[in-house]
Amino acid sequence: MRSISDSRRALALTGAALIATLALAVAPTHVVAQDVGALESRIASAQGEAEGIAADIDAKTGELAATRARAAAAAEREEQVSGVLAQGRERAAVLAERVGEAEARLAEARDRLREAIKALERRLVSIYKGENPDALTLILEADGFEDLATRAEYLERIGDADQDLVDRVRELRTQVATELAAVEAAREQQDAFNQRLEQARSQIAAVRTSAEAQAAALADARAAQADALATLRSQVDDWTAQVQEAQSVSESEAQRQVGDWVGNWTIPQAIVMCESGGNFDAVNPSSGAGGAYQILPSTWDAYGGEGLPHNGSPKQQHDIAAQIWADSGGSAWVCAG
Repeated sequence: MRSISDSRRALALTGAALIATLALAVAPTHVVAQDVGALESRIASAQGEAEGIAADIDAKTGELAATRARAAAAAEREEQVSGVLAQGRERAAVLAERVGEAEARLAEARDRLREAIKALERRLVSIYKGENPDALTLILEADGFEDLATRAEYLERIGDADQDLVDRVRELRTQVATELAAVEAAREQQDAFNQRLEQARSQIAAVRTSAEAQAAALADARAAQADALATLRSQVDDWTAQVQEAQSVSESEAQRQVGDWVGNWTIPQAIVMCESGGNFDAVNPSSGAGGAYQILPSTWDAYGGEGLPHNGSPKQQHDIAAQIWADSGGSAWVCAG
């Protein structure tokens, strides 16, 4: 039992090692007796976990398909907007060219207007200096009514021609200025539209990038879960094979192996050999434990033993040791480790 001398502790360690070796030797039988239920419980738990992983994989597959569809739709929309933007930029370039042309025409009209005004100024100076006949001179020097009418018409035409020149140049300048303002307004509108298209394309590109990243993450997660599921199913297959192998061990083989382990004792023979060497009369002077199983007197009494353990018959010692083992297992003996 638990109180033993220091000189027997080395033997206890040797006995514990022997017990471990024997336990490995009877592993298939032990699985039959105790571990089949544990393996079956593992299998059931693993199968439930596998079903959960498979369901999650199915959910991720659907989510992945939807995310990829969003990414594809965003990419298609981005391409469409890029096409419209390219057209808009071409239109803006054409408008910019038209603005340049209108500005050139306006500058030319302004130059012509300035030249017309300068011509009128020169004519006025010339009239003032007397280089050109004035109306009074033409009337006084007229030779009859017809000549007078002709001279008056001449003066009127000169005035009309001068005024017409100025009016036409001013009209041209106004027309060109109006055209320039319209083209500039159109270009500004096109630039603003292109800017909005740029912003829209950037937003769509961001949506596409996010959807593609999410799809990639989902694909990685699904692949990892698929690997985990394959590993889990492989474990289930291994455990199932162990259960089938354990269940195939015959009852007679199990009894034979247990018998080899226990020998003629009711607890493992290695423990008995460690505790007392198999001597039914052995007594531990320090603890009072006695008999082949080294049972403490208090324990012997608790299990209905009479007298002292080492005085009991071998059958009594076997019976009480078997009861102790059934209640406490190897924990009641130091040599059991």
